[in-house]
Amino acid sequence: MGCDGGTIPRRDELVRLKKKPEQKDKDSELAFRWRHCTIKQMPLQQPIVSCGLGKLYSKEAVIEGLLDRSILPETAVHIKSLKDVKTLNLTPNPAYDDNKAEKGDCYVDEAKSPFICPIIGLEMNGKYKFCYPWTCGCVMSERALKQVKSTACHRCQVPFESKDIVVLNAEADDLDLMIQNMQTRKSKKSKRSREAANQDDGVDKKKKKDEKEKAGTSKVSKNSTSTSSSTGTSSSNKLNEPVDPAFNKVKDDYSIAKDPNASEVLKSIFTSHKSAAEQTKAHWVTYNPFYN
Repeated sequence: MGCDGGTIPRRDELVRLKKKPEQKDKDSELAFRWRHCTIKQMPLQQPIVSCGLGKLYSKEAVIEGLLDRSILPETAVHIKSLKDVKTLNLTPNPAYDDNKAEKGDCYVDEAKSPFICPIIGLEMNGKYKFCYPWTCGCVMSERALKQVKSTACHRCQVPFESKDIVVLNAEADDLDLMIQNMQTRKSKKSKRSREAANQDDGVDKKKKKDEKEKAGTSKVSKNSTSTSSSTGTSSSNKLNEPVDPAFNKVKDDYSIAKDPNASEVLKSIFTSHKSAAEQTKAHWVTYNPFYN
């Protein structure tokens, strides 16, 4: 079977073949993950922070995400506060020129990274594993950490343990290990906070107990001195004690008209006053039955 002109078609021209799925460029994906923020997908800006899983963020984006949690992706929901991220101490790459414009007539090396390992000079572009101790945040290559074995940071000499090491952009088994280490760190922090709170409560209770004991002893001493002094002077105080003027008003024979401390205005209200003889109308206070 042929076409016009005697041509013979091929099989791929007559039969529709299933297209293979488009594959991602691994190098481009790695470069994107190591140069862009996990929250905003924008280029990383100083200061750069990392969570316990090794993901990279711009600190500004983390703060905005904590203020508005609706913008946080699912990969960053484990960040509850700034205590869940660590500010990274990165070593800049002297061979990296970010201000250089990309032109069509020159080659641009996308493998160049703005940061390198401070010990052996490897570029932090995703081809090599990089990590940092959670205690200090100094970023270095995993190769340098294994070659120079030490229990202190190679850059700032801050001591750390093997569980404090966080692998940047961890995957597979490393990611599972980072999740486990992050959970252990959080459990240790919660345990320390509970112990500190219990210690504070114990100190407060002890202080309150001491204050109560001091107050009780002071009361006992005051009562003993007062009783001893009152027994000898009670009789003399009763004789010399001034009489309260309000106490006289309670007596049955008390009269305001005879009270020298009462004013004439107050005395004029009552019928016992001398002005009552001149009264011809009902008084608004005493309601005397006077008629016109």
